Amino acid sequence: MSETRTSARIAVIADTSLQRHVLQQALAGNGYQVVLNSDPARLDEETLSACETDLWLVDLAQSDDSPLVDSLLERVSAPVLFGEGHAPERHSENYPRWERSLFGKLKRLVGDPAQAVGPSLEALLAEAQRPSRLELPSALASTPLVAGEPARQVWLLAASLGGPEAVKAFLDALPGGLPIGFVYAQHIGASFESALPQAVGRHSQWHVNPARQNDPVRCGEVIVVPVSFELGFAEDGAMQVTERSWPEPYSPSIDQMMLNLAQQFGANCGVIAFSGMGSDGSAAAGYVRRQGGVIWTQRADSCACPSMPDSLREGGYSSFSGDPRELAESLVNHLAGQFA
Repeated sequence: MSETRTSARIAVIADTSLQRHVLQQALAGNGYQVVLNSDPARLDEETLSACETDLWLVDLAQSDDSPLVDSLLERVSAPVLFGEGHAPERHSENYPRWERSLFGKLKRLVGDPAQAVGPSLEALLAEAQRPSRLELPSALASTPLVAGEPARQVWLLAASLGGPEAVKAFLDALPGGLPIGFVYAQHIGASFESALPQAVGRHSQWHVNPARQNDPVRCGEVIVVPVSFELGFAEDGAMQVTERSWPEPYSPSIDQMMLNLAQQFGANCGVIAFSGMGSDGSAAAGYVRRQGGVIWTQRADSCACPSMPDSLREGGYSSFSGDPRELAESLVNHLAGQFA
């Protein structure tokens, strides 16, 4: 596996304090390193020349005609990207669209910080510890369950940076024998996709498998959502790996996976958003809730990167937050309550 890459360095020039603030938060939340964030009126040629960056992001709301920007275009070797214009309020319906457009361009120009997830799998594969598992409640232990039968209830495990560690801790804590199946959408480079099932499932009672065309998600298994192709469901719930790529800029797109899952399973679905960058999932969260689905989030202080679960909490979509073990315990109790 390749070495961990440092995140791309971004230099921001914006002429309103609000725009600088929103860009700073959005860039950091998506895993980029902001090395300069300045009003053009406060910059001089010396500062521009001394700045070491992989990309200049220029967002001028008050004046498109700036001698400084002309000089920048003429002199710098790093690419210059002109921004998406005035950023919407973070929790407005237009924010996810603005964010997707901006970060789609950034990822094409300077790469995707989510690719750094891959090397963390090495540590999980080397981990010898076998954590303690939660007890299966009597209400569920006494319920006849044929492992491998089609799952009537399917939950999405959604994650980005820090996700494999969190999802592994969740699955390690979760007892087998639950009447549920999972699909697991992880922002990750395609070259690391094949290592993901063993890395997160090696100490678990859950079988972590790739998607299977025309077969249902089954009780006791975790289906890893493909990175390159969209996963949907037929009318009978069978998995459909399509020839479509995921909508940019995320692969897989957690928003699209949430829509596909809630459309098929409605109130028999749920979402747990673990550690991750950006706000992928926030655009589809309202639909999941309207369909009767549940949304939970990993607690910020237990995340390597809390941006993704934070955006769901701040939008008012999450009904429970906890660390991975607490999320597992809450799910066991939630399911036990359905059979009590």
